[in-house]
Amino acid sequence: MSEAFIQGIVVFVLASFVGFEIIRRVPPTLHTPLMSGANAISGITIVGAILAVTLGNTFVLGVLAFLAIVFAMINVVGGFLVTDRMLEMFKKVPGK
Repeated sequence: MSEAFIQGIVVFVLASFVGFEIIRRVPPTLHTPLMSGANAISGITIVGAILAVTLGNTFVLGVLAFLAIVFAMINVVGGFLVTDRMLEMFKKVPGK
């Protein structure tokens, strides 16, 4: 295995651990603003994956970029749906 691959795996594992610990400690009142930020980051992931598809020249890169696009889109759409549903809970019902 190359040194760059091992470094990439180490960064991925550390980022996963740090991300899990940060998300686990977020209070419920900050969930919606954090979800909006995550949606923005997923949007950046989609743009990067589209660039990887267009610039890539290997089949594996194309498949990985396609999977990144699919998973990021699931995250964006799901995040917007959850955020919209939470915001609907705070609207006043007419006549009450």
